[in-house]
Amino acid sequence: MNANTGKSLASFFAQFRTFHYKKDEIILRPGDMPQGVYFVHLGYVRLYSFSREGKELTLIIYKKGDFFPVVWAFKVKEPSIYYFEALNKVEIQRAPRESFIEFIQKNNDAFMEVNDHILERFQTALKRMQYLAFGNSKSKLASILLICGKDFGIEKNREIEIQIPFTHKDISNLMGVTRETVSVELKQFENRRLIKYNGKLMVLKNRGGLEEEAILT
Repeated sequence: MNANTGKSLASFFAQFRTFHYKKDEIILRPGDMPQGVYFVHLGYVRLYSFSREGKELTLIIYKKGDFFPVVWAFKVKEPSIYYFEALNKVEIQRAPRESFIEFIQKNNDAFMEVNDHILERFQTALKRMQYLAFGNSKSKLASILLICGKDFGIEKNREIEIQIPFTHKDISNLMGVTRETVSVELKQFENRRLIKYNGKLMVLKNRGGLEEEAILT
C-alpha cells in the first residue's frame, strides 16, 4: 500500500514546517513568487487586491483546512498578483508544489477533498458576485453578513457568532462600498436588533430578518 493512501490534506501538510503570522502581517504580496503550497492550520487569511484608483476589495477569506494559491498550485507558476494577509493569529504549513501534486495524484481521498475546497470557493464567489451586482447597500450588507455567518460562524442559542473580528473597513472591503456606508447600515441593523456584538465579534441575532433584507438568500 502506498504511504500516501488514505491521508487527508491536514495530515499531509503536518509533516512540513509551520510558519506563524501576526494579525495584519502580509504572507504574499504582488510580485512575490510563492515558495510552495500554503495550508491554513489556524486562523484566517484574506486575499485582496487594489483597483487602479486605489480601491481595495477582499476577494476570498481562507479558513482552517483551506490551501492557497490555488491557480499557482496547479497551473500557473508565476508571481502572485494578489495580497494574502493574516486576519488574526495565523499558522500555516507550506509544502513544495511538486510534493503536493504528487500527493493528490496518488491519493484519491485527498483529490476529492481538494475538489470540494475549490468548488466551495467557486460557489461562494458566484454568490458574492450576485450580491454585489444587485440591490442597495442595505441588501448587500445583509447578504454579506449571511455569507460570513455561514462560512465563519458558530451557532449559539439560535444566534450566529461570526468568529472573525471584522471591522467596518473589513466589511466595506468585502462589499466594495465605503466604510461610512457600512457604519450607517450596521448601526441601523443593530438598532433593529438584527445584529449585536459580543466584544469584537458580531452576532447575527435575527437571521430571518437579515434574510428578508437580502436580495438573494
